[in-house]
Amino acid sequence: APHPPRAGLRYDDLIDPDMDMDAREALRRLGPEVEIQRNQRLKRALDLSMKHVDLDPKIQKVQTPFNNYLHGMLEQVKMENAERQEVGTPTPYNRQLP
Repeated sequence: APHPPRAGLRYDDLIDPDMDMDAREALRRLGPEVEIQRNQRLKRALDLSMKHVDLDPKIQKVQTPFNNYLHGMLEQVKMENAERQEVGTPTPYNRQLP
């Protein structure tokens, strides 16, 4: 796996929404612009990985790998699900893994 700053990723980009339904819901709630930016970072990282090169050092310096855009919403989704489980209410989105 690529080192996030050298690939231009943020650590939250490494959370797989296909395996974590709460992460999928959190991404959906953050809006399409956040998801588009995330997908662009992932595409760039894959491209750099296939080419076996790192991001230009000047660009690496301005990257923000510790800017956690997903964790706050993810914690909120997890708290809501815990509350729903206590009350016995089903979640409003599909929780089946692929």
